[in-house]
Amino acid sequence: MFEKVTAVFFDLDGTLVDSVPDLAAAVNVMLLQLGLPARDEAQVRTWVGNGMNNLIRRALANDMAGEVEPALFTRARPLYKAAYADHISVYSALYPGVQEGLVALAATGLPLACVTNKAAEFALPLLERLGIDHFFATVVGGECIPNPKPAPDALRLCAERLGIAVENGLMVGDSLNDVGAARNAGCPVVCVPYGYNHGQDIRDAQPDAVIESIADLPALLV
Repeated sequence: MFEKVTAVFFDLDGTLVDSVPDLAAAVNVMLLQLGLPARDEAQVRTWVGNGMNNLIRRALANDMAGEVEPALFTRARPLYKAAYADHISVYSALYPGVQEGLVALAATGLPLACVTNKAAEFALPLLERLGIDHFFATVVGGECIPNPKPAPDALRLCAERLGIAVENGLMVGDSLNDVGAARNAGCPVVCVPYGYNHGQDIRDAQPDAVIESIADLPALLV
């Protein structure tokens, strides 16, 4: 199934990095400044995965629908961005097996890329501070393309940057957005069962494979 893979595209939040503790901290700084009550980290965990703007809206509304007045969102967005800039890597950590898996994949010579709905202005310093930025030939952030995952735009741009056909890329993620992006781009997808999929079992999305850890990925590509 994976014999045609010539590059690997990794999602960031929920796949490589547990970033929710910092995202929740930034959300609560924003809410405090707006005079709104704090949200539990467990709540924030279910809201992550569709980009910064959706996270802000869900935090303001305190629900998944995230329907808020445009004026409130306009006030909140710069507050969140400033707060998250101060909280990019205070509590965030790599998931077990990520470092080991990236080292093994790098040894194969396959180019690796990071494809995330997180803005590159936050994704790049997060990767650097966690010591894994050097593994990635390119990073495609949510603002780099008109439509974020599950649209295929980010994967297509990533493939273009790497000089490969997008169908020869392997998407590795944790959510329905990652599966959808891969299906829409015509490439295979492998998922991890942890991460941020709004409380749903990622197996229900029928990825091509589910691995317990990124450390298990190289064995699939041998």
